[in-house]
Amino acid sequence: MANEIKIGIIGGSGLYQMEGLSDVEEIALDTPFGKPSDTYRAGSLEGRRVVFLARHNRNHTITPSELNFRANIYGFKTLGVEWLLSASAVGSLREELRPLDIVLPDQFYDRTKARISTFFGEGVVVHISFADPICQQLAGIIQQSGKDAGIPIKRGGTYVCMEGPQFSTRAESNVYRGWGMDLIGMTNLQEAKLAREAEICYTTIALVTDYDCWHPQHDAVTVSEVIENLKRNSENAQTIIRAAARQLPVERKCKCPDALKHAIMTDLKKVPEKTRTKLEPLLRKYF
Repeated sequence: MANEIKIGIIGGSGLYQMEGLSDVEEIALDTPFGKPSDTYRAGSLEGRRVVFLARHNRNHTITPSELNFRANIYGFKTLGVEWLLSASAVGSLREELRPLDIVLPDQFYDRTKARISTFFGEGVVVHISFADPICQQLAGIIQQSGKDAGIPIKRGGTYVCMEGPQFSTRAESNVYRGWGMDLIGMTNLQEAKLAREAEICYTTIALVTDYDCWHPQHDAVTVSEVIENLKRNSENAQTIIRAAARQLPVERKCKCPDALKHAIMTDLKKVPEKTRTKLEPLLRKYF
């Protein structure tokens, strides 16, 4: 069944399973980069074959800094995924981006410290283009899916990816606002980089749970309110994803399928055999 799957879904905080997924098959993978966050759950959604992965494990046991991003994306690639929808809880750095809003950011800013965010090295040098880090074709499909489902989606903005697991200080939050950042989270930048290297179309579905600590009303927000927002946002996200699944897959007219075409610096004939074997699912068409 794996070779029939072209649509992948990553569920973040509060989204540990995909409602409506039927005929579910658990797929346990071990990759050259280690184990993914959880078993992949493949099944039927709106008549399409999809595969779902809980980013932090279905029991939420993995911190953002502990995530094995490479294994997660590599697993999707080996399963045949071409379209990857990533739902993620975020904080808002803008008054106009309110709790319960859903946003499709189109830029990232990296504030992480020591995360590995490339498949390459060990004899292969690759420099992908990452000026536009999300797939605009996929973002357009998701936005239209929200419209079809009666759920407004805001398009655009910059997601600053922080290390965590602690949230920002108020000073940091205000600096990010001064830099022009719009949303803050802890996970999606590495996914976006690795998906591009894997030539997978990737878009973040950012679910605003609360204002970051810059906001004067921040201290009045309770944990229970954040959890309730997370639950409601997750329900809306699943509605949007189901609507998007009905539209996918389609012909890919973006640059994602050929992201490596002009990015490989190394003569692949000279790649060490061990590296060649490890990267075969990513570089198959270039060897």
